[in-house]
Amino acid sequence: MITRAFTKGLSRRFNKTDASAGLLFIAFGLIFGWQSMGMELGTALRMGPGYFPLILSAILILLGCAVILAALDKVTDDTGTYAWRGMVFILSAPILFGLTVQGLGFIASVAMATLIASRASLKMGWRSSLLLTLGVTAFSTVVFSFGLGLPFQRFGPWLPFF
Repeated sequence: MITRAFTKGLSRRFNKTDASAGLLFIAFGLIFGWQSMGMELGTALRMGPGYFPLILSAILILLGCAVILAALDKVTDDTGTYAWRGMVFILSAPILFGLTVQGLGFIASVAMATLIASRASLKMGWRSSLLLTLGVTAFSTVVFSFGLGLPFQRFGPWLPFF
């Protein structure tokens, strides 16, 4: 009886989702901090290869602690269902880009990934998706191919007509 009342009161003051995110930040910070200890740290004036990752992991740990502290005063809300459509389309877009960039080339892979990712939103129609795809593809091609001069094929061997 007492435990039930305590947990009920605690759930009103403790957001489990935020606390879990904070614990995840702390775990990643500890893992990266531990891995950076295997490299030479150096000093603040003469930084070694492990210095910057160690500082970033400390910041990540502090951020995780701040998120956990902020979770103590939050009211837990029902998050409802997962956005499966968004997760499927957003996660599959970069995977398909990575799998097809050598065969289709940069332009076609960026266009395909953008079109797939744009379908994650129910609010975006086909016309908006196509306009976004054209814009992102043109911008990416101009910046990465012409501006930065990155060495990649604009059109790959799977597209023999280009």
